[in-house]
Amino acid sequence: MRLSKTLGVAALALGAALAFGPAQAKDLKIGLVLSISGPFADYGKQIRRGIDLYMAEHGDTVAGRKVQLIVKDDTGIAPQIAKRESQQLIINDKVDILAGYDLTPNAFSAAPLATEAKVPMVVMNAATASVVEKSPYIVRTSMTMPQSAWAMAQWAHANKVKSAYIVVADYGPGHDSQAVFTKTFTGLGGKIVGEVRTPVNTTDYSPFLQRLKDAKPDAAYFFVPPGSSMVALSKGFRELGLDKLGIKEMGPGDMTDESSLAALGDAALGFITAFHYSDAHDSPENKAFTAAYAKAYKDDRPNFMTVGGYDGMHVIYEALKKTKGDASGDAFIAAVKGLKWISPRGPVEIDPKTRDIVQNEYIRKLERVDGVLKNVEFDTFKAVNPQTP
Repeated sequence: MRLSKTLGVAALALGAALAFGPAQAKDLKIGLVLSISGPFADYGKQIRRGIDLYMAEHGDTVAGRKVQLIVKDDTGIAPQIAKRESQQLIINDKVDILAGYDLTPNAFSAAPLATEAKVPMVVMNAATASVVEKSPYIVRTSMTMPQSAWAMAQWAHANKVKSAYIVVADYGPGHDSQAVFTKTFTGLGGKIVGEVRTPVNTTDYSPFLQRLKDAKPDAAYFFVPPGSSMVALSKGFRELGLDKLGIKEMGPGDMTDESSLAALGDAALGFITAFHYSDAHDSPENKAFTAAYAKAYKDDRPNFMTVGGYDGMHVIYEALKKTKGDASGDAFIAAVKGLKWISPRGPVEIDPKTRDIVQNEYIRKLERVDGVLKNVEFDTFKAVNPQTP
């Protein structure tokens, strides 16, 4: 109720100001809710770098409005903190747009606020399928887990994988990934010979991998959080000799995302993934993007979260151009529906019905190229809609 009253007062004040005639366009305030500290700090870092790269290329003014970023730290998987910071951004900072949201629980917590305040909310990572359903003012510029899981199952069937064992982390994205891979793979005639959900903070996968080994599948479908969990899983896979048994390692592309490759080393060589972005993607747009990143940041490589932030800003800029600077929720969302452009990841579109991202899913294999670990694309499923699965 307090939020509604505050917003109502703000609306009256704005109306009174307009009644006295046109004024200079106000700054466009964008409130970014990101994991700046904590175990997921790399998520926030990469999204912010994508945002900064876009603004460096396209300027800090759009439709006559100077862009002002206000950044809040959600500290990781912390929905209450994300909700509190989002509310403060709306009430105290009076932001025009909410953005960021690298983790699903945090996006879920902020969605009702966006609905109540009619503030656009640009989700730049959170990948659980139902995120866009939580508010009519959400648009997503990243991905969904079902897109990758569907493509991976399609490729596995086409390449004579008859049986699979599933190991996924026990939280939203893992559940999504498991459900869609199972539905698609079995629908094509494949067999799931075993499945297990592991705690999100698992550091020793040997008990789960032993069950996998005993099941003797053609392939293993994995999804665990990138970083230390993926490192532990890949090392355990080889320590048990599963690679020597000819079991294919498969999963969504965040398993081998560029930020994790230094820690993974050769432990995940040959891992096959389905994903929408690799820094090895061969296109003029991606070559320019990776070159700009390398010039600005010499300490690591861009990844899918960098692209989510970069394209999130593209959506904001293009929407404001169409509305002539009007960032109100209904005008903004109407402007983003059906947007199409060529991203560093390839051709993308905002689905006009769902406000979700439609994009290519590339099948990749982790290889060393000139001594550098790369996710090398070798097959493509074009224009995969999150609703396809």
